[in-house]
Amino acid sequence: MKKRIPAIVLLWLIIDIYFFTAVETLTHDISLYLAYWLFDALLAGTILYSVITGKTKLVSWLMALMLLSFIPKLVGSIVLMLEDITRLFRGFPPRSYGVSEFVLVVAGTLFLLLLFGITRGRHYYKVRRETLYFDDLPETFDGFTITQLSDIHSGSFSDRQGVQKGLDLVNAQGSDVILFTGDLVNNQATEMDPWIPAFAELEAPYGKYSVLGNHDYGDYMQWENKAAQYDNLNRLKQVHKEIGFQLLLNESMQIQKDDQSVALIGVENWGKGGFHKYGDLEKAAANVPDGAFRILMSHDPSHWDAVTVDHHQHIHLTLSGHTHGMQFGFELFGFKWSPIRYIYKQWAGLYQKSGQYLYVNRGFGFLGLKGRVGIWPEIAVITLKRKSLV
Repeated sequence: MKKRIPAIVLLWLIIDIYFFTAVETLTHDISLYLAYWLFDALLAGTILYSVITGKTKLVSWLMALMLLSFIPKLVGSIVLMLEDITRLFRGFPPRSYGVSEFVLVVAGTLFLLLLFGITRGRHYYKVRRETLYFDDLPETFDGFTITQLSDIHSGSFSDRQGVQKGLDLVNAQGSDVILFTGDLVNNQATEMDPWIPAFAELEAPYGKYSVLGNHDYGDYMQWENKAAQYDNLNRLKQVHKEIGFQLLLNESMQIQKDDQSVALIGVENWGKGGFHKYGDLEKAAANVPDGAFRILMSHDPSHWDAVTVDHHQHIHLTLSGHTHGMQFGFELFGFKWSPIRYIYKQWAGLYQKSGQYLYVNRGFGFLGLKGRVGIWPEIAVITLKRKSLV
């Protein structure tokens, strides 16, 4: 990401130059022109300086500010481009005053939406519910409820009241089990220290279970040596215990209810492309008996297509996270879109293939962008139902 920032800044400035033609159409106030370009120059210069000097926290805030400027202007520039296409066939007359006004109204509206997402969207938690039917679900598990959390990224938290609001909402669901599918921290186990008491208050009668995500291994920062990174990972594993979660590291266990059970399998992170492939489904499921009902926790949804669907053991339900829905997009009237869809085939919500289900959680926390726009933080509640054979 660090290498891409100069290119992103350059693209933003190009869009800004084009958008400025609408401003010029509406006003000839030189002081407004100076303010417009002074803001751009200061923001672009500060971002590039922060990247060069390694001030990563400052970069995150500045990139959020740049997003506030870039997205409205990008959408407005598309409208201007459509106008310019018509101007080509009309002898290229001066730009329309009315179109320029419309562009600024659209940009202003988008700016306000983005401002809400960055200031309030990070804790605008949504409970999303799914009911899944299986003909081989053990009878005693008919109606069994799972609350899934993912991508907490505690290193990004600063608002204790906002985080507590989300945790209270988790407990309010009263689910039978809580499953967490990775990325407890951004990089360091110490990021979780202030939040241990709050997360330890999460309750579920059949337990709380977790797996690791790609950020939990500390692979994205410089360590003094390998031993320091190893110690950090061990400390993070201890944190899972302190908040009451049983961490599954390429292993499985049985959730027992009365005289029946379902198999819960947890793999370490496995991701496509340049992500590490620590996960080993073969090892994790080795002790699962034939005919068992299987639930898999695997942080990265790319693991589902690449490994899980064609595995010789039928995995009824896989729970993942990782994508965050890119923390930017929209979901309206059953339609959802985010730029992340061009990277991950399965990026948010429920998917089905070969009689198997995958649920991709949009994430509880945030990373990079200091908020969420349109793709809100999620608490997923999944109810398992036994399909009637009559």
